[in-house]
Amino acid sequence: QVRVAESGGGLVQPGGSLTLSCAADGSVLSINAMGWYRQAPGKQRELVATMASGGSTNYGDSVKGRFTISRGNAKNTVVLQMNSLKPEDTAVYFCFARFVAGWNSPLEDMWAKGTLVTVSS
Repeated sequence: QVRVAESGGGLVQPGGSLTLSCAADGSVLSINAMGWYRQAPGKQRELVATMASGGSTNYGDSVKGRFTISRGNAKNTVVLQMNSLKPEDTAVYFCFARFVAGWNSPLEDMWAKGTLVTVSS
């Protein structure tokens, strides 16, 4: 199995920046993608950003141009740089890792517990 842990989050003023980090660890055949989704109170979970093992990235429309996902220095880590933050970015951010446990195993997702990002003056 895979363990996923994230760090970062907290309170930031509108227009400010914040960085989230996520690390995946486990004895699996491959980790195919990592990234973040977020969920604001009363809303559905939505895509923030993902990065595939080959380096391709995908962003939610609401964060394009403001957020950047990149590889971390350690293996199976990703970093989300969030700039020009808005109050509507306030949400719990969930990191995930998409992996294949072994040969002939299906693709699975493992989620971290989530970290709260609050954008407020």
